[in-house]
Amino acid sequence: MGLASWLFAAAYDAMIKAVEEAGLAAHRQRLLAHAAGRVIEIGAGTGANLQLYGPVVTDLVLCEPAPQMAKRLEKKMPTLPRPARISPDAAEDLHEEGGSFDVAVSTLVLCTVRDQRRALSELHRVLRPGGRLLFLEHVRATDPGLARWQDRLNFINRRVLQGCNCNRDTVSAIAAAGFEVTSLLHDQMKKAPPFVRPLVIGTAVRR
Repeated sequence: MGLASWLFAAAYDAMIKAVEEAGLAAHRQRLLAHAAGRVIEIGAGTGANLQLYGPVVTDLVLCEPAPQMAKRLEKKMPTLPRPARISPDAAEDLHEEGGSFDVAVSTLVLCTVRDQRRALSELHRVLRPGGRLLFLEHVRATDPGLARWQDRLNFINRRVLQGCNCNRDTVSAIAAAGFEVTSLLHDQMKKAPPFVRPLVIGTAVRR
């Protein structure tokens, strides 16, 4: 498991490079333009979002529980123009004060968390009332035929991509966690395998 995690972290940026260049990076940029105030990001990974946070972000907490990913994230921290810190917290167990953040960010993370319901409950807890969850996630297909293929291939996807699930209905889970989804865009992760292409980009408000 240790070696597999190390190899995955080492290869991650190169592995997703074509997908980022085919449109994912542009989606990240548009989404994170709405981040302001105190921001918490779960599953910050190798730091794909770091340079996309604007000057209106006053404080930034980057949660990354995988040590192999956190080491790569830490190397990019000196280039940040604002206060930021790395936390080893998993999304399901955030050691942050309730109601203390204006914005939470999840990009390609809610597919992988072990307990999606608990992770969303924690995000709801740490956001202030009216705070926003900005999300970009690959999800279960709306096409029944593709969804069945996602179910069939999910066990392979989980093994290869360190626990990533390709068939989660994440938008419904966000709504069930006490958020109001206020904007939602459906797209495709171009250059990715077809069974992981369905993509959602959106904003949800903590009720």
